Amino acid sequence: MKQFKTILLATALCIGTLSFAQAQSKIAHINTSELIQAMPEMKAAQTQIETLGKTYQTDMQAMMTELQNKSKQYGAEESTKTQEENAKRVQELGAMEQNIRQFQGQAQQDMQKKELELLQPITKKAKDAILKVGKAQGFDYVLDSSQGMVILSNGKDLLADVKKELGI
Repeated sequence: MKQFKTILLATALCIGTLSFAQAQSKIAHINTSELIQAMPEMKAAQTQIETLGKTYQTDMQAMMTELQNKSKQYGAEESTKTQEENAKRVQELGAMEQNIRQFQGQAQQDMQKKELELLQPITKKAKDAILKVGKAQGFDYVLDSSQGMVILSNGKDLLADVKKELGI
């Protein structure tokens, strides 16, 4: 009976040791923000977004200049116009201001939509490369360290390997 307990205890310890060894996962980390910023596609996307932003800024400046010029003109002519004409002019200026605000809101939405449209394939490409490198090197988990936190100190940093995979 004593030998049976000893064998049972030894078997339990072996099973516990094996399951503990299997439970340990290989973990790596990567700074995805740094990876994406290093990708040539990102530089091209940023250029497109900046160009679009400058276009909207130029259009906005032209609208603001037109509003200011009309406001000055109407202010100078106010004393020579009737009350009805002045009221119509105030309404016209108010409508112009409203159009400018609507244009600004639409421009922001367009910029966000364009940014998402350009960044989605870039992030997908980065994710695919991370998965490929992580699987090839036998990692169970690849954590994103781009939030400025040190996730783990002894895990492998895959940034250089993924850059190599992408040809950066």
